[in-house]
Amino acid sequence: MSQQQRVFYVIVIAQFCGTSLWFAGNAVLPQLQAAYGWPVSALGYLTSSTQLGFIAGTLIFAALGLADRFQPSKLFFVSSLAAGAFNLLALIDISSYPLVLVSRCLTGIFLAGIYPVGMKIAADWQAEGLGHWLGALVGALVLGTAFPYSLKLVPQLVQPSILLVVISTLCVAGAVMLLVYVPDGPYRKRASAFSLAAMGKIFRNDTLRASAIGYFGHMWEVYAYWAFVPFIVMHYQEVTQRHFQPSLVCFLIIASGAAGCVMGGIWSFRIGSFRVAAYALLASGLCCLLSPFMWHLPLWLFILFTVFWGVTVAADSPQFSALVARNAPDQLRGSAITLVTSIGFCITIASIQLISYAQQFIPAQYLFLVLVPGPLIGVLSLVKFVRPAPAR
Repeated sequence: MSQQQRVFYVIVIAQFCGTSLWFAGNAVLPQLQAAYGWPVSALGYLTSSTQLGFIAGTLIFAALGLADRFQPSKLFFVSSLAAGAFNLLALIDISSYPLVLVSRCLTGIFLAGIYPVGMKIAADWQAEGLGHWLGALVGALVLGTAFPYSLKLVPQLVQPSILLVVISTLCVAGAVMLLVYVPDGPYRKRASAFSLAAMGKIFRNDTLRASAIGYFGHMWEVYAYWAFVPFIVMHYQEVTQRHFQPSLVCFLIIASGAAGCVMGGIWSFRIGSFRVAAYALLASGLCCLLSPFMWHLPLWLFILFTVFWGVTVAADSPQFSALVARNAPDQLRGSAITLVTSIGFCITIASIQLISYAQQFIPAQYLFLVLVPGPLIGVLSLVKFVRPAPAR
């Protein structure tokens, strides 16, 4: 195995381990709600708390240029230690809703040193075919996001406290592996210092700007969908009175995005990142439009539809990241990825809270139509880049 191959596999494993923290709170939430009488709105607030922390973290990382000024593998390691520790903060009093929200927010801050920094490390190691690398990397993030739901299928790990400890341990183990086996990549260029004027250059490139707008449209949809997958599954079960394992279905729906990321990375070699991103956005947007019809489908067709939605809602993410990394100034690549990611996660809070609020007056059947504008705007931003070149 070459050094580049080894680095690729280690980054993917470490990203999976680190991002398993993301929905750890969501996975244990139903048990905590039942045990301590937490409000129905807790799902939206808990998810948004993690997102808010992540946004604050990415803004700090971008403003200080940490991913460009310091060795990325060490930054990833320190961030993973902190994120794993703050994930366990909730164990001081697991019954305290405010404490769990604070724990989720602080965990989110240091996830900013895992997800974007992992992409930065990949970009430092791979120039051509970056879409393929990031496809696997974001696929690892998706699997990590879904992983807590799979742990709930193991009887010994059903208890929230045990599940949180296992996930924090996994996060630290992945970070140690990356620190030991991943040195600086051959394409890394260190930035000398933070410059507001230099950061202003990031969005002057038309191609990067279009990629960022497409990414923002994607982000309007993806985390809102993931956050409300348990709601979708439980509401379907309530409407149809069918008996199945909700945690397994939730895992399948979210984890299917990993396959979308990997397949999108492979297709990017053939048709380019812009086309993969545009087609995936279009497909997931159509799923949003068709969502009112999914509640009375047979179980197998309901799972097929939601899994297909899960595949397409994630497939474009690594391609947008590859486009941003490819078109950003070399010395600002890490900060560009971090800044665009930060803005994207700001958008996720808006869509998550909108759905949480809309639950009060929009029937569940039509609730997810509010996600349609995101994919629509994203596709429109990419149109001129996916059209065939005019004949000469």
